[in-house]
Amino acid sequence: MHTTDDPGHLLGGNEPLHLQLREHLRAQILNHSLPPGTSLPSEAQLQARFGVSRSVVRQALGALEADGLILRGRGRGSTVAPRREHHRQVHQTSGLSTQVAGTGATVGTEVLRLSVQQSDAATSVLGTAQVISIERLRTADGVPIAVIHTWLPLPQFASLTAADLTNASLHEVMGRKFGVQIASGKRQIRAVPGDRDLAPLLGLKPASPVLLLEGTSYDADGRAVEVFSTWHHPDHVVFDIDVTAGSDSGVEPFRAPVSKDDDIRAEAVAERARILGGELLRLAGDLEALNGPDGPNS
Repeated sequence: MHTTDDPGHLLGGNEPLHLQLREHLRAQILNHSLPPGTSLPSEAQLQARFGVSRSVVRQALGALEADGLILRGRGRGSTVAPRREHHRQVHQTSGLSTQVAGTGATVGTEVLRLSVQQSDAATSVLGTAQVISIERLRTADGVPIAVIHTWLPLPQFASLTAADLTNASLHEVMGRKFGVQIASGKRQIRAVPGDRDLAPLLGLKPASPVLLLEGTSYDADGRAVEVFSTWHHPDHVVFDIDVTAGSDSGVEPFRAPVSKDDDIRAEAVAERARILGGELLRLAGDLEALNGPDGPNS
């Protein structure tokens, strides 16, 4: 892991020096080598350390300030800004909108596209020949944090409109307008590169890593009512998960309340938690590799 004491990796780059310095400091802030509240070296120290001019340093710091990554003040230098992180409890059925709004943030939702499509292999679990395809951009306090692609079965949700979902929670609309409550679901997490259409929506460079959460949601009767893929901004969204001890630990497994129609045993719930915990560890390794000196953000 590079630190501000190691200027060597800036040498020989093709980009302008101020961009190289910005990306070097940005990477350290995002990987927590420079945690929130840390004081950065002075402009003069950065000049000497990296062998660059004062204008290069000021351009780099100005860009970091514009990105909200550092705070600058006359006479008190630059410090790493508090992280604008929004935490998502991936083991809960409540959606991103509800969870983020619960922290006091202002949540916005823009419907990018709503159309009817033929069901395919990914959406066949919904059990209908046609599905509604919905693409949305979600913001928190005006900052893009996620792009969501959702598929719902037809004709069950045929009367759903873009107006219903603008600045609204899909799950709330499903319950209020259609009487459908999400009772359980399956989730998968992975790190993927953002493509040329996705990355600009999140304010990222093409091929920058994003956090992808995929899943299927079921109602109280065990029927699949939603398939989704959500790409999260890696700087603004953090996945949290509560993990409980399994039967092999000698500790009594957590007994999650289940409906009488749900035959998922507590042991299966614990097993899914262990699998998700392993996925998160692998995800951290993937992100470190993607953000390394040879990765797309280097």
